[in-house]
Amino acid sequence: EEMDNATFKSDTVLSDIHLHCPNKRHLMVRLNAVGQPVFVSYFKLLWNTEDSASEKHTREATTEGEHQYRSGDELCDRGRNSLKKERKLNREGVEALLDDDGDLEVVRRPRSASDVEAEDLSRDRVYPVILMKGREDAFEDEQKCICSDVVKIEHTMATPLEDVGKQVWRAAFLLADYVLFQRDTFRCCSVLELGGGTGIASIIMGTVAKRVYCTDVGEDLLAMCEQNVALNKHLMEPGRGEVKVKELDWMKDEFCTDPEAPYSWSKEEIADLHDQCTVIMAADVFYDDELTDAFFRTLYRITHNLRNSCTIYLALEKRLNFTLRHMDVTCEAYSHFRSTLSDLENLQDRKMKYTAEPIKADFCQFLIYERIEQL
Repeated sequence: EEMDNATFKSDTVLSDIHLHCPNKRHLMVRLNAVGQPVFVSYFKLLWNTEDSASEKHTREATTEGEHQYRSGDELCDRGRNSLKKERKLNREGVEALLDDDGDLEVVRRPRSASDVEAEDLSRDRVYPVILMKGREDAFEDEQKCICSDVVKIEHTMATPLEDVGKQVWRAAFLLADYVLFQRDTFRCCSVLELGGGTGIASIIMGTVAKRVYCTDVGEDLLAMCEQNVALNKHLMEPGRGEVKVKELDWMKDEFCTDPEAPYSWSKEEIADLHDQCTVIMAADVFYDDELTDAFFRTLYRITHNLRNSCTIYLALEKRLNFTLRHMDVTCEAYSHFRSTLSDLENLQDRKMKYTAEPIKADFCQFLIYERIEQL
């Protein structure tokens, strides 16, 4: 009952990642502090690790099956075709489960696809499995996934709006793709992520950067993020790739330095950030106008104190909605983001100058998700 009240409400938000991959295997490991079920998912990096970053146009992206594709567009097309086939199989399966009166005969698991149909599927038909904490050794097939090209992430499937950071979102995958595509650019950098959420972008960045400060707010969320960093230590190079999880509240003007508070900053860490940071990144944090304003205030405050010039990478998804106020399909959150970004560019500051330019999202795709045109 506690789990239902915390999870299934009228304002519940569901990640598009899991809408796009409804049959992807997920293990429910436990309930978090507020009663939400926590799942663990495995995300495979689709690339040939022997390729260098300079060979970006010839790098092969290898799927979990036997097929290889040369570009992100081909991966998207393949994913869409697989999804259509899965939906068709699901419909046929449901029709087969109806009795003579048209009532649905419920079964515990989806029926398996035939051998012929299974050959064309890019992943197995699977189902969520409840996994008791501390019993992961009971699943040998899942343990085999712990290798150098698999990211393991604990997350929730659906949350109220205020807890969306506990889910995995497409823009985080887009940002992670860009980091992998331009990994030589980020090698040995000191990086700050604002609104890190589950930490997947920081973890990917940690495979090439020297140090990453992954920041967000909320002890429950930060604990989940720290757990994900620990789960992916196998991706980091020895002696490099340090990811530190820290609290950074955009509504406050100062870093949290209370030694009694979890995920607080030490004076040495703040000094290191100001002296060494040359990259700031954020993914899918522009969905609320008040938070967008707070984000840019925090961004200005931090960059104003950096010793070196800094490049900021922002990834987001334009979520279109029909509004009665406009009587049209709009994306007000994106419009406010662009307006605020323009204000930052026009800011008259004798010390700082900000310029913005778009990056085309046509680079190679290394993670399975639907790279829609709104990204």
